[in-house]
Amino acid sequence: MDYKEILWSPVRIGNHECINRFFAQPMECVDSDTEGNPTERTYRRYENLYKGNFGFVDLEAITVTNESRARKTQLEIMPRNEKPLAKFIKHLKSIHPKVKIVFQLTHSGEISEPEFSRRVTVKPIYGKGGDLLTEEEVDHIIDQFVLSSKIAQAAGADGIDLKFCHGYLGSQILRPYNDRKWKYGGAWENRSRFAYDLMERIRKGVNDKNFLIGSKVSVWEGFPGGCGSAGPDSPLMDLTESIDLLKGLEARGASYFVESLGNVHASMNYMEAVQDEPYLAYLHFYFANMMKQALKPETVVIGSSFSPFRGKKNKLLFIAPGKSSLFAMGARCISDGMMDMIGLGRQSFADPFTPLKLKEGREEEIKYCTQCMNCEELMIRQQPVGCVAFNKSYAELFKEIRKTMGKLTELHT
Repeated sequence: MDYKEILWSPVRIGNHECINRFFAQPMECVDSDTEGNPTERTYRRYENLYKGNFGFVDLEAITVTNESRARKTQLEIMPRNEKPLAKFIKHLKSIHPKVKIVFQLTHSGEISEPEFSRRVTVKPIYGKGGDLLTEEEVDHIIDQFVLSSKIAQAAGADGIDLKFCHGYLGSQILRPYNDRKWKYGGAWENRSRFAYDLMERIRKGVNDKNFLIGSKVSVWEGFPGGCGSAGPDSPLMDLTESIDLLKGLEARGASYFVESLGNVHASMNYMEAVQDEPYLAYLHFYFANMMKQALKPETVVIGSSFSPFRGKKNKLLFIAPGKSSLFAMGARCISDGMMDMIGLGRQSFADPFTPLKLKEGREEEIKYCTQCMNCEELMIRQQPVGCVAFNKSYAELFKEIRKTMGKLTELHT
């Protein structure tokens, strides 16, 4: 079986069937209106993913609260947003009714931007800080997640993705660094309480067996005390808790997981390998395979960090170009049982029509991500995000931002 047959074979997630193995990663794009609703830019981005035949789409980091958020114009999911979101989903499904979409629900916690929102923390971390959250406030945040899940269902989404990755609130509570003596800290039983109680309450509150619930998880954050560490300040990797989290969520009704690593502040290169370090992408295969082996066969695992593999011209040595391309490597990972789907993030910016072009035999027309990271810079500067290399409107925006604000020296959000 060649890679086209593998990548275009269907896959079942819960009670749904995806038309292929392509997953559009949740990519924050900072282009909502002032109420957190989709704008023309938002519509255009997701229309292209639907027209491009991605089998499974994850709506970017949509915040359950306006009080604490990372982006000034971030998509929001509260009662006031239900009708605009329903209109948005109805429009997308009219383009391609077989494409599945989930909403990635998030709370930014210590990553919230204090210039326009409240930065909060479960335990102050060096370089960040924030208002210390109380147990009552976390209980209220769980209420907000449950309400947002009901709104997502009412708006027509096929499910949700609970964001337990990249240093946002979910991972802040889960990490060993959170050794504070309180309801949600210290022993793993307490730190995992947030995720497990949240999962149980959403499953009960939505009460629909067809509603997908999953999570994007940073199984290893890559810094002392982060998720996947051996202790509150340990630099050693210990994945015991990460595996327990996956199994615990699965037992409570999760039907899929998106593998990820890193943290947007401390270890971003583990999240998304840059031009000079494409080999970090191989780490994701190890962790996705670990997840796959720990979970039930029917639980779908989605791999990440495929953009560095590009076409048959990439920077990866000691492997023939025909075996190291995005499609060849993705199909290999699926056929070898390491994962069930491949997640495309930056590549979905570069060419949202990637799956369709493969299906139609137009591989030579695919625009491959250059890993320039200019899309990341736009996000850091609180600007609408898109591919600077291949999309003229974002290229012009980037040029103007550089002209007025100067060059950004470090890629940290």
